[in-house]
Amino acid sequence: MRKPSKSKATHDGDNRLIKDFKFWSVFIAKNQILPGKCVIWCKRENALDPADATPEEWLEVYLIIKALKGTVLELYKADWFNYTFLGNSTQHLHMHFVPRYKTERIVHGMRFIDKDWGREYKVDPEFSISTEILQDIKCEMSKRLEKLLRLNKSSSL
Repeated sequence: MRKPSKSKATHDGDNRLIKDFKFWSVFIAKNQILPGKCVIWCKRENALDPADATPEEWLEVYLIIKALKGTVLELYKADWFNYTFLGNSTQHLHMHFVPRYKTERIVHGMRFIDKDWGREYKVDPEFSISTEILQDIKCEMSKRLEKLLRLNKSSSL
C-alpha cells in the first residue's frame, strides 16, 4: 500500500491554485484535457477516504462543486459534469471535477474535443497544453469563481 500524500504541495503546485477554502483547496488540473477540469484537495493531512470526511468537509465540498459548476457553465458552457474520488495514484482525499462537452470548445485559442463524450473520460497522455493557456484558464476560473461567491451571499464559503 502506498503511503498517503503529506500535503497538497506533493500533489499540486501553488501555481495551479484557484482558491483556498477552510477545508479544501481547488487546483486547475495539470492535464487540462477538458476546459475547467479541477482537483479539489482536502487540507486535512490524514484524510484518505471520502467515507471518513467530516460533515463540515462534506458541506464545504458541496458548496465548492456548486460554485465550480456555475463557473464552468458560465465560462465554457459545459454540457455535463463528472465528479470522481479515485485515490489510485495519490492516496489522499481529493475529488476530480470534470466538465464534459458534447461539442468542441475553443478556449484561449486552443481547440478542446471531449473524445469520450457519453462514456467514462480517459486521460490522454498525448495531450499537451502550454503553461500560458493553463494559467489563463486558471486565472479566468479564479476570477469568475470569486465573483460567483460574492454574489451568493447565502454561501458559507
